Amino acid sequence: MGKIIGIDLGTTNSCVAIMDGTTPRVLENAEGTTFRQMTHDRTTPSIIAYTQDGETLVGQPAKRQAVTNPQNTLFAIKRLIGRRFQDEEVQRDVSIMPFKIFHHFKIIAADNGDAWVEVKGQKMAPPQISAEVLKKMKKTAEDYLGEPVTEAVITVPAYFNDAQRQATKDAGRIAGLEVKRIINEPTAAALAYGLDKGILATVLSRFMTWVVVLSIFPLSKSTKLTAKKPSKFWQPTVIPTWVVKTSTAV
Repeated sequence: MGKIIGIDLGTTNSCVAIMDGTTPRVLENAEGTTFRQMTHDRTTPSIIAYTQDGETLVGQPAKRQAVTNPQNTLFAIKRLIGRRFQDEEVQRDVSIMPFKIFHHFKIIAADNGDAWVEVKGQKMAPPQISAEVLKKMKKTAEDYLGEPVTEAVITVPAYFNDAQRQATKDAGRIAGLEVKRIINEPTAAALAYGLDKGILATVLSRFMTWVVVLSIFPLSKSTKLTAKKPSKFWQPTVIPTWVVKTSTAV
């Protein structure tokens, strides 16, 4: 059975990790970064560029040539994935993103009303573009493991709706990955922290991202959750399988 990789498909940077025994391990990319460098050097910019000779660049190579090829360099595509063109967030991005000022590159409405990008007259869906970043992550993992990788877990922001989550899965499929699960980013971080500690973490608020470490007691199907109320927006996430109590906050 092959490895299942974990991918953080970020708006600005992305990274890929595997389980090395019982420890999550973020992998170096092809640009030659090492674990002796800072953590952010193990990430890959979520930037995609299309050169004049038809080559597709992803990550640092795309970032380096952005100054000389801005009209064909895409970034922050995650802000469009799974969204409708008329969405308030998309219209705000249209007004501030530089894409629209170039003749060859702009945010457009697809036939079905989704927000797409047009490059040199070619209409492209955000999942199609994001798939290039996922392919890069897939290749990084395959180079490290020395074997094909076909399955992945991808993290998304906790506020992503069903359409955005499905679009992320579509991007994985285009990249040649079977997406086994879409996990909220705070939940993924909490699970990685507590995987070997017998603890669980949860997000307590949509307005404030809290990662709270919980002790798990498999005693009954009732739920007990205690935490300090930070604001009027605070609403606890209920976990109906275990009796839990707040142990530590991180």
